[in-house]
Amino acid sequence: MKKGPESGTWPLAGVPGKLAESNPDNSRSGGASAKEKAVLSSPGEAENVQLKPSRETPRKKLCGYLNKLGIKGPIKTWKSRWFIYDENKCHLLYYRTAQDVNPLGSIDLSSASFDCKVENGEGVFEIRTPSRVFTLKAISKQAMMYWLQQLQVRRWEFCNAPSRFPVGSSQLVNEPLADRTNVVDSEAFMPPVKTPTEVVGLKAASLPAPQTSTALQNISLKHPWTEIQNTVYNICVSKQLRGNNGNIFNFSEFQENPESLDEEQEAEVEAGCAVKEEIPEDGRLESRMNWVRKAKWMNSGFLGLAEELSRERSSMDKVSVLQQQILTLTEEVKSQKELVKLLHKALEAAQQEKRVSSMYLTAAEDKDRLELVRHKVRQIADLTSRLEALEKEKKELEQMLALRDSHIQELKEHVQHLMEKNHAKQEVIMALTEQMARELSDPLQEANTITAETLYKQQEEIEHLKDDIDAYKTQNQFLNSEIHQVTRLWTSAAENEKALLMKCACLQARNCQMESKYLTVLRKLQETVPGLPSSDAELVRNLIQEALQWDVKEGAEEGLNLNPVSEYDEYGFMTVPDYEVEDWKLLAKIQALEIKSNNLRSQEVVEKPLRDRWNGVGELSPSAELKGLIRSGIPVEHRQRVWRWIVSRHCSRLPDHYQRLLRQSKSTEHPACRQIELDLPRTLTNNKYFSSPTSQLIPKLRRVLLAFSWHNPAIGYCQGLNRLAAVALLVLEDEESAFWCLVHIVENLMPADYYSDTLITSQVDQRVFKDFLAEKLPRLTAHFEQHQIDVSLITFNWFLVAFVDSLVSDILLRVWDAFLYEGTKVIFRYALAIFKYNEEEILRIHDNVEIYQYLRFFTRMIVDGRKLMNIAFNELNPFPMKLLRNRRTMHREELETELCELEQIKAAYVKERAEQGPQDLQDAVSEEEEEI
Repeated sequence: MKKGPESGTWPLAGVPGKLAESNPDNSRSGGASAKEKAVLSSPGEAENVQLKPSRETPRKKLCGYLNKLGIKGPIKTWKSRWFIYDENKCHLLYYRTAQDVNPLGSIDLSSASFDCKVENGEGVFEIRTPSRVFTLKAISKQAMMYWLQQLQVRRWEFCNAPSRFPVGSSQLVNEPLADRTNVVDSEAFMPPVKTPTEVVGLKAASLPAPQTSTALQNISLKHPWTEIQNTVYNICVSKQLRGNNGNIFNFSEFQENPESLDEEQEAEVEAGCAVKEEIPEDGRLESRMNWVRKAKWMNSGFLGLAEELSRERSSMDKVSVLQQQILTLTEEVKSQKELVKLLHKALEAAQQEKRVSSMYLTAAEDKDRLELVRHKVRQIADLTSRLEALEKEKKELEQMLALRDSHIQELKEHVQHLMEKNHAKQEVIMALTEQMARELSDPLQEANTITAETLYKQQEEIEHLKDDIDAYKTQNQFLNSEIHQVTRLWTSAAENEKALLMKCACLQARNCQMESKYLTVLRKLQETVPGLPSSDAELVRNLIQEALQWDVKEGAEEGLNLNPVSEYDEYGFMTVPDYEVEDWKLLAKIQALEIKSNNLRSQEVVEKPLRDRWNGVGELSPSAELKGLIRSGIPVEHRQRVWRWIVSRHCSRLPDHYQRLLRQSKSTEHPACRQIELDLPRTLTNNKYFSSPTSQLIPKLRRVLLAFSWHNPAIGYCQGLNRLAAVALLVLEDEESAFWCLVHIVENLMPADYYSDTLITSQVDQRVFKDFLAEKLPRLTAHFEQHQIDVSLITFNWFLVAFVDSLVSDILLRVWDAFLYEGTKVIFRYALAIFKYNEEEILRIHDNVEIYQYLRFFTRMIVDGRKLMNIAFNELNPFPMKLLRNRRTMHREELETELCELEQIKAAYVKERAEQGPQDLQDAVSEEEEEI
């Protein structure tokens, strides 16, 4: 058909490209219409065909007329509105008519849910947003289901669009988000509803709006200004149409001659409607003029419309005949091409055989011919093996075919059985029908009439119930689909929130690192520049004072803190030491920031997988895997259970033994009772459960220590046992369990005489530790010897109380986890690891006084427990227990020999003093008197 003069002005490319909509009604078997094929076959119109866009690629607009329920107090009315979906904002805009330019309102679908209830009536559904519920009504049930399915699809696509989440620098967040947005829903709760083309889509814009009962009922009183704008705009356009064409363009003209719109014009009409929403306000008049030109071209210029249509129909018949011939010739060409390919293959095989034969004939020696024959034999063997494989496959296929034939036979028998049952049911129905007919012909017509009426009513009720069942089934399917989609959206949002929280934790950890470095620089600036001007020194002091007050400011200004470091941990230990010296307060601040940074970084990467592994551990039993888990640290929720299990393995609890010891301590005062009372207020002063004299754990600790003094009279009580028992009380929470834990440490883990009066074994361990320090860390040992540093002054207390009051609580409890399970070798490992952890810092100090000052608090500055654990159990290997026992035996013999020599010297001195006798004090003259 010849194009109109103005058809080229329709901006088809301006229609925004959307994802293709699955619509079985609009699919075409051949992929193109007959007219398009005819156009493609014409070489003269090739350029025009290339400019024509594909009509199957862009998604069609979701739009159409729906009735919207308006509520004015007690009055409820249905108003006809033109609804159109906005892809960019996921909003459903509604207008009074399809020709309006300004919407009356919009519905946000991004966080909305959909519902359809049978009791509301046919075609009625609801859109529930957080702020309001919109009740809409479609023209039919099919149209309602189509709207609901399309709105679900578009909400899912919008909520999972990658552009909704900004691309950040953290790989931790972007990768999971990118993986989750490509999820394809393979679950289909409802089959796709066919598109009701007469009530949905851009074609519906050409139909008149549904009529309402009154003219004023459809007017929106809420939006008077929008109504006035739309009315003025329509009047202006109508005047222009009258001036240009003498009549007003009416969509009914398209209804009267629907056959005159071919596919190309239909695409142009759809594009024109779509452009109406995309162009700005100043471009609406031009789009409207395109409609005017289109109407003018269609309604004027064709006087003999009937003859033109008949002429077009005959030409279309010719075109279809020619098109059929083209298809036939195309099929013949394809078959001829296949034949040519087969001939080419046969010719190539013949040529190959000819070449082989010529090579065989032209071979100069028998050796070459024999090689050719061997090559042929190998080919024959290969083909034979392939033939055997194909025969085997053929047999398998025949077996499968036999099985399927038997299955088909079974199905046929089943169908025959069902047909027989159906025939029997039909006979029963016929018999019942005859019986009913006989009863209806009974002389008692009145009773029969009542029975017939009752039966008719029951049948009507049954039909209504069947309709209700079908409606409820449809509603149930849709609600299942809606629940599934909303659940997926919620899961996606939860994963996105989790990823963002992880990103915030990483950023917060990085911020803490930067603050720590900033404070370290300030401290070094204050220490290393003694000749700093007074103004600069004052500025540095102000900056340090301001940095120490950051926690207060952050607590007042920030309403959200992802992983705050509280003042006390789960067991009551202070996370930040309360130093009195100003310089040490700065160190405490730096330490707190490092702890917070490490906790934030390891929470998701290390702690969560470790906690998941512990959650999978059932009944505890000794194994290499359990040993590795305990070395990595026991989570808080599992520590009490594991400690009780470790103690019970080595200590057989005697029934009522602890209560008997308590009764004995009440009846008889132990000699160590006074020393215990003196040490109670000095126990774990940095723990809130022991810092106050009125704490509830103080009496429990007193009873545990008194019971142990009566349980082991050889030791009674030694300074340091109070701290061991206090840690056991904090974790196990039970007095008797803490008592047996203390017994396990003193009598099983530690060597004999470790807590005796002489502390001989403790001194032996210090010599053994010096040997290990010289072997594992020779540079540090030489540095200590150069500056005459005796490390036993620092490490003696580490071994005596297993690092209590020396390490931060988190690392201390990890050390205790491994110490209770493996023994004192863990203390040696961690003591060496602490010195290796700070080796470079110690080597930079070249003054013995500064070294001692640094060794007093340097253990409190260790915040990376994972690094310390890796040094202790990996970098210090090998560390055999046999070597430790041998060193202890050797040094114990040396120490005992030295003690015997000291006793001999002491006895000789006492004997010498006794032989000299008491001196007369009067004979003793002072130096001052002699000078006088």
